[in-house]
Amino acid sequence: MTTANDPAAERLRRWRLVLGGAEADGTGCPLRGQDAAMDAALESLYGPRPHQRPGRAGRAGGGPRAGGLGASAPQVARWLGDVRRYFPSSVVQVMQRDAIDRLGLSALLLEPEMLAAVEPDVHLVGTLLSLNKVLPETTRETARQVVRTVVRELEERLATRTRTALTGALDRAARTHRPRHRAIDWNRTVRANLRHYLPEHGTVVPERLIGYGRAARTAAKDVVLCVDQSGSMAASVVYASVFGAVLASMRALDTRLVVFDTAVVDLTDHLDDPVELLFGTRLGGGTDINRALAYCQSRIRRPADTVVVLISDLYEGGIRDEMLRRVAAMKASGVQFVTLLALSDEGAPAYDRAHAAALAALGAPAFACTPELFPEVMAAALEKRPLPIPDMAEQR
Repeated sequence: MTTANDPAAERLRRWRLVLGGAEADGTGCPLRGQDAAMDAALESLYGPRPHQRPGRAGRAGGGPRAGGLGASAPQVARWLGDVRRYFPSSVVQVMQRDAIDRLGLSALLLEPEMLAAVEPDVHLVGTLLSLNKVLPETTRETARQVVRTVVRELEERLATRTRTALTGALDRAARTHRPRHRAIDWNRTVRANLRHYLPEHGTVVPERLIGYGRAARTAAKDVVLCVDQSGSMAASVVYASVFGAVLASMRALDTRLVVFDTAVVDLTDHLDDPVELLFGTRLGGGTDINRALAYCQSRIRRPADTVVVLISDLYEGGIRDEMLRRVAAMKASGVQFVTLLALSDEGAPAYDRAHAAALAALGAPAFACTPELFPEVMAAALEKRPLPIPDMAEQR
């Protein structure tokens, strides 16, 4: 049946694919060819559980499944091939995520043939990192290749924009308005003072002078990324590692990356290789934010030129009051403190609202941040101007 020129028929076809199973029979829309294959792939993943009414629309319940992909690697590999054939990449990634989460297929990712068949994405990298300690040697190199592919794509997408935004911010932060005569940037000075032009004298009388700033022999700013590596923060760990590598490549920044659960690990020495860095993380476990901030605080050399970015859902297992005191002390010393509840594009995160409110009361509002927004957030922090906080009313 051709539906391209018949909107009503196309709408019916889509409902038929959404409903699936016996409920879809009432649509009177038979599926043939590729549509039937798409329906079979969807049914394998989203088919009904025994206590549910038939149909894909009611798939929110629990309990064992009547069907599914089973535990057969060849069967799953064929299914992965089917979904890649019939659906766009963005949909494939969602279906893979659901297959891993809903059908318990993580164990099958330990097989190199399975990894070669999947569509690499951030969620898959997070799953592989959580399995890092149990990956057999035969699978480890394939897993690294998957991670390397995703990291390379993220760097291509985010690096240029990040460097451009932060270079501009560092340049503006470095300018001085009380320069010595030979350090005056005359072009910027004239532009900034055009309103003081005196036509009768044919000259501009500068009210303020803008200098180039001193060419620093050391980094202009210090950045500390303090990243929660508990299981719920998997995507944030991936993005933070990529951004950490990008920031570390900028001479004007001295970047440190620290990951934590109940222990604290400084991965700064691996910032030149984000793949190696990611395999140095250990997703899962508890959370001790206070301990991590104590370590970061001990590494701050020049507070007024330091930005600390805490990336955590704030479910603290350590000493809450001491954590808040540390944040207050860092801010009082001049540190720019930023709290990101998530660094990902996976939607609104779950987080500890009481801790977020307590940080906001200290002048350190906590908010979720997409990878696209992160360069703007960092640029604002480096310039010590208000942060571009999105949808704050919804996140409180």
